[in-house]
Amino acid sequence: MKIAFISTRGIPNNYGGFEQFAEYISVGLVKRGHEVTVYSPKFHPYKDDSYKGVKIKHIYSPETWMGSSVGSFFYDFASLKDALRNEDFDIIYEAGYTSIIPAYIWFNVKKRKRPIFITNMDGLENKRSKFSPMVRCFLDWEEKMAVRYSHYLIADNMGIHDYYKEKYGKESKFLAYGADIHDDFKAEYLAEFGLRLGEYYILIARLEPENNIIMTIEGYLHSKENGRRPLIIVGKTNTPYGKELVEKYGKEKHIRFVGGIYDFKKLDSVRHFSLAYFHGHSVGGTNPSLLEAMAAGCFVLAHDNIFNRAVLKDNALYYPSAEKVTEYFNNIDDIAKKNKVTFTANNIEVIRNEYSWEHLVDEHERYFKWLLEQK
Repeated sequence: MKIAFISTRGIPNNYGGFEQFAEYISVGLVKRGHEVTVYSPKFHPYKDDSYKGVKIKHIYSPETWMGSSVGSFFYDFASLKDALRNEDFDIIYEAGYTSIIPAYIWFNVKKRKRPIFITNMDGLENKRSKFSPMVRCFLDWEEKMAVRYSHYLIADNMGIHDYYKEKYGKESKFLAYGADIHDDFKAEYLAEFGLRLGEYYILIARLEPENNIIMTIEGYLHSKENGRRPLIIVGKTNTPYGKELVEKYGKEKHIRFVGGIYDFKKLDSVRHFSLAYFHGHSVGGTNPSLLEAMAAGCFVLAHDNIFNRAVLKDNALYYPSAEKVTEYFNNIDDIAKKNKVTFTANNIEVIRNEYSWEHLVDEHERYFKWLLEQK
């Protein structure tokens, strides 16, 4: 099969979830004899034309001077234009719909019999509170257009699958992200952050409103744990909302904003040795950082929504409010003693059986072959 991945910031991954996905799946498919191309912006630091057998097509993106919100539209358009005019793909996999829709409409991809267009619908972008009402309205229109123009849809979470089935009567294929299980954690990484084994709480997220960071912070501040064990918040603080959070809570003695941690082994160790991990994401699908926390053996407390429950099932505690977070903090020793060993072991088994990259390469290969058989 000849397959292209479009609308990522390129591989090898140095950015986020879609890029990690594109790297693992594309390399895995190449190992099985398929021809795979990943489109990459020219500003990506990796400049070679191939990566572990995957072909890299470097496309100019004005994102560096125009910003990602606008620049990504031009980058996606140029990528799709190249894929349709200069290549001969069987399948084009579109990673998210928010910046590809003008290109979908311009090239009228729905009418094309080849290549097959698959769109991963990602999270519920039009529900993200960081966007203005006007932007959300535009995203709602884009969502409708993605459903209309795509040949097939992919949902990375059963909650997303059910949403599109209920709202549009449109089926989507459930294919999740993956995570690797590690056991090479090093306690010495904790010294850099002044942490002790099992004596801190951690939250890792982009600092955006829909990740419910304030809910965790307020729950912590009003609990008996405030002052006993610190709450560590990992995520870039140079965003507008990140700056708001630091201004509001940065002077709290036992809440530490440590910024992003980009050394994965260090991050995974800091995750692993926490007493509990708080996951507040509420509008995405299957969040890669949640899978990584599960794979790292974290004791997870998660915001109560269909997306998190679809992944964690009965292997987490859920909170709908800051008051519930406070309740958990006030009883954390008993709660952890009762649930931590069982929950963490079960989550690692879930990763091993359902979210391993090898399993997901199998699933994608099987699905792509099925798509071509439908022609």
